[in-house]
Amino acid sequence: MPIGLLALALGGFGIGLTEFGIVGLLPQVAADFGVTEPVAGYLVSGYALSVAVGAIALTLAITRFDRKKVLLGLMVLFIAGNLISAVAPVYSVMLLGRIIAALCHGAFFSVGAVVAAEMVAENKKASAIALMFGGLTVANVLGVPLGTLLGQQLGWRSTFWAITVIGVITMIGIWVLVPQPEAVARTSVRGELGVFRRPQVWVSAAITVLSYGGMFGAFTYIAFTLTEVSGFATSTVPWLLVLFGVGMFAGNFLGGKAADRALDKSLIVILALLTAVLVVFALTAHSQVLTMISLFLMGTVGLATAPGLQLRIMRYADDAPTMASGTNIAAFNIGNALGAWLGGLALAAGLGFVSPLWVGAAVNVVGLAVLAAGTAAARRHRDRVAGAPQKSSEAVTS
Repeated sequence: MPIGLLALALGGFGIGLTEFGIVGLLPQVAADFGVTEPVAGYLVSGYALSVAVGAIALTLAITRFDRKKVLLGLMVLFIAGNLISAVAPVYSVMLLGRIIAALCHGAFFSVGAVVAAEMVAENKKASAIALMFGGLTVANVLGVPLGTLLGQQLGWRSTFWAITVIGVITMIGIWVLVPQPEAVARTSVRGELGVFRRPQVWVSAAITVLSYGGMFGAFTYIAFTLTEVSGFATSTVPWLLVLFGVGMFAGNFLGGKAADRALDKSLIVILALLTAVLVVFALTAHSQVLTMISLFLMGTVGLATAPGLQLRIMRYADDAPTMASGTNIAAFNIGNALGAWLGGLALAAGLGFVSPLWVGAAVNVVGLAVLAAGTAAARRHRDRVAGAPQKSSEAVTS
């Protein structure tokens, strides 16, 4: 794999850390600002919605510019947002910092996914995208648990100071390691937006929203599940999150290889497994041993969909891959926000700290149904296209 992919993974690490690092610190942040758990969860859902906006609006604005300069500019925005979060005196300023940092997220991965795919051969594109997303998984394996531990020992603000420094290092890494891309062909706004006239683009985005809404609906409030239901001490949460992160790391690369072999089939199998894992987790959350196993499997199966989902939407919009990629990144984060909101509703309704797991499983079932229907529709379309020349030939012969 080209060394430039490592720089993209480094960027993914920094962004992944700021997205997920807040999860293990939510109880502290809620207590510090005097807000409830669901309101603290808006720091997750607000970030996700801002990513969705940035993924569409910023991606549309930057598709005609030098991709390397775009990536560097986006990292400046990321650094500024995390710096604001680190010094925030009140909850509203903290939320503002999260929103600013999030605006770069979607566009970064939109451009990065296209750059990664263009660096390799056709049969390795999903694996290249998986390597870029590998930065997210490393952030969960090492960054999030250590960031949570740092926040517990030195205060949650110290974690955001650390993320700010990582952002600077990431920007330098991109400047040094990412090769200068080829000139980008100028396309019209209408041409870029044309991807939204294709049904399978919408199907792909809907699958992403639902699959990630299911997983992150459960994950957003996982610290409360671990402490209030499974009975783990708060100090063990960072180490438990390592299990989730290790699972994500493995699942990301396994999912990429599976998608390179059989894209839609692999996605159907993975989503079915994720639904089963969430159900088992909900039923056995009182057991600490089974909780640890479920946490690992949730990370493994959950992120195994990422490379395939990204490649699926890009294949149905190969003439505007950056816009399609941005749409899918937006869908990822709309799903995150949807899941966090639905999980928060379940908690606010007094259904208990296991309820986000049940909500996640239900949302995943809907996603699986949309994927099955979309796959069938795409197959029928391919059969019609393949059959058309044959019918024409028969007519001529007769």
